[in-house]
Amino acid sequence: MARLLSLLFVVSIVLGAAPARADYHIKRDFGGYVEEYKAKYRQIRDKGERVVIDGICNSACTLVLGIVPLERICVTPRASLGFHQAYYDKAWTAGVKVTSAAGTAELMSVYPNEVKRWIAKVGGLTAEMKKLRNGVDLWMIVDPCPEEF
Repeated sequence: MARLLSLLFVVSIVLGAAPARADYHIKRDFGGYVEEYKAKYRQIRDKGERVVIDGICNSACTLVLGIVPLERICVTPRASLGFHQAYYDKAWTAGVKVTSAAGTAELMSVYPNEVKRWIAKVGGLTAEMKKLRNGVDLWMIVDPCPEEF
């Protein structure tokens, strides 16, 4: 009986010692391939992780807002989000930025309504980066982080 109780005690400690959910910090992310970001953010969402945007989050990085639930994302005063139309890989266009209507539509389909409203308010997506920095407009989309960040 004592042996069984000891085993149950060890099992309860091991099960209780599971790692806490981690935070994924974004500090300097200029974006990249949409499909890679979608896969990364699905993993973060499925693991139940929180996301702290604590710096630059541009281009495909902003897809986090439509994939990870907004209640698990927060922004620090250093947060900056950058939005623009999708464009083809410049390696295939001789270094020229060629926008993609289909790619832009895909980005817009992922964003939550709050992001779509802000984009419409600033004139829609264009080839030029539109920045959303710390302040009321950003807080209408994402909550500020608690002060420990």
